Amino acid sequence: MSNRLEPAIDKLGKEFSTLDLSFHPVTGRNPEDVTSFWPGAENENVMICVFKGKNIYEPFHRQDFFFLNFAYRQSYNALSAKYDNLITIHENECYIGQPYSGYALRGESEKEIVIIGVLIRKEAFFREYLPMIASDSTLFRFFLEPQTNRFSDEFIHLTFTKDHPVRMLLELMVTEYAERQEDTQNILKPMLLALFMHIARQYRAEHRNDESLTLSGQIIQYMADHADAVTLKDIAAHFNYHPNYISALLPRETGHTFSELLLEKRMERAAILLKGTTLPIEEIAAMLGYSNSSNFYKAFRGYYGVSPREY
Repeated sequence: MSNRLEPAIDKLGKEFSTLDLSFHPVTGRNPEDVTSFWPGAENENVMICVFKGKNIYEPFHRQDFFFLNFAYRQSYNALSAKYDNLITIHENECYIGQPYSGYALRGESEKEIVIIGVLIRKEAFFREYLPMIASDSTLFRFFLEPQTNRFSDEFIHLTFTKDHPVRMLLELMVTEYAERQEDTQNILKPMLLALFMHIARQYRAEHRNDESLTLSGQIIQYMADHADAVTLKDIAAHFNYHPNYISALLPRETGHTFSELLLEKRMERAAILLKGTTLPIEEIAAMLGYSNSSNFYKAFRGYYGVSPREY
C-alpha cells in the first residue's frame, strides 16, 4: 500500500492546480460573495483531490457540493462564515462543509502540508449516502439543512487518531482515484459509505451529551436516532429498565405513549426527507421502518392531514 500511496498523493497534488476551482458570483447575494462549481468530470459523483504544498491561501468562497477536508500532514486553517473566525485543523482532523457554506483554506508551514479532500455531488449524496447516516438525528439534519436553508454555513470539525479507520479509508480512496479506471466510481462508493459510518460514530462520541438529559429525554433522543426500527423492548434493554417501567415513564413525564412518540419522530423525519430530497416516497417509507408503503401513507395522512404527495 505504501509503495502506491506516495506516488498517488504526488499525482493528485499535481492535478490540484489543474482543477477548475474558479469563482463565480452568487445570484442574489453580495457581489463579493462567490462560489465554485463541481470541478470533477460529468460522469463522477465523487472525486478525491490533494493539496500538497507549504503555503495555501484561498479567497473566501462557497461551493455547490459537499466536501470533507482532512489534514493528512501538518495543520491548516479554515476561515468559516458561521463564526467569522479562523480555526485550526490539526493533523488527523477534518472539516466537513455543506453546499454553499462559506469557507477558505489558509496554511503556511516549513514542511509540506497535505490535505486530502473528498468532494461529493449534492444530488448523489442525498440519493446514495444520506440513508447511511440517518441513524443520528443531529448529523442527519446537518446534511439536509442546505436543502431548506441554502446558506446555512454550518460545518463539522472532528478529530481522529493516526491509526483511525477514517485515515486508512482516505488513503485507499486516494490510491484508487489516482489510478482511476472505468469502475473507480463503483469502487469509491462502498469506501465512502464506510467513511461516513465512521464519521457518524465519531460525531456521536464528540457531540452527544446525554448526561444533561432526563431519562425520558435520553429515551426520546434514542428514539429519534433509531426511528426506523426501535421497539419498546430495545429501549428497555438499552437503558437497563423493564419495558413496563419505560411504558409507564413516558406518558407520566411527556404526556405521550411510546407509540405516539415514535410516530412523531418518524413523521418529523418524513417531512424533512420529503421537503429536502427527491427520494421516492417508497424509499422514504422504507428508511422510516415501514415495510409496506401503504402503511406509511396512512400514518402520514393521519398525522398531517394530507398525503405525502400533497405535502
